[in-house]
Amino acid sequence: MADTIKLARTATYEHTISGLLTKRADLFNEAERIRDRLAEIKNDIGAVDRVLCTLGHEGDLDAAMPRQKRHVLFGPGELTRAILDVLRDATEPMATREIARAILAVNEQDPRDRRLLTEHTRRVSKALRILKSRGFMRSLQDTRGSSIWKLQP
Repeated sequence: MADTIKLARTATYEHTISGLLTKRADLFNEAERIRDRLAEIKNDIGAVDRVLCTLGHEGDLDAAMPRQKRHVLFGPGELTRAILDVLRDATEPMATREIARAILAVNEQDPRDRRLLTEHTRRVSKALRILKSRGFMRSLQDTRGSSIWKLQP
């Protein structure tokens, strides 16, 4: 006598969707806890540094730190190409933050991550200034006085 196994299936995938939404919320919460813990550690390091200085330590504290692995976000020329691609597709001049947000979206990263967006915005800003000095880019002022960018014709 063979045992038959009945599989539970739904046409709407509601159980799967519910489980994935729960997992997604758990991951976001874990990321927030990790960010908070990292901030606590940085504060603790600052406190230890202040105590060391109070006790008379005169050495370079940063030189005594172990080297950290450098996190490379873009390869050589990759950011420049991404900026040029975004601005070629743009119908009007774009702000630095908008360009950074578009690059994040193209790279399938979360543009709602404030820290990541801020890091990208800083890098995009520097790359835009370099492109402007080389004659590839033009900056204009919007109504609020902020720089907006477009390709040089």
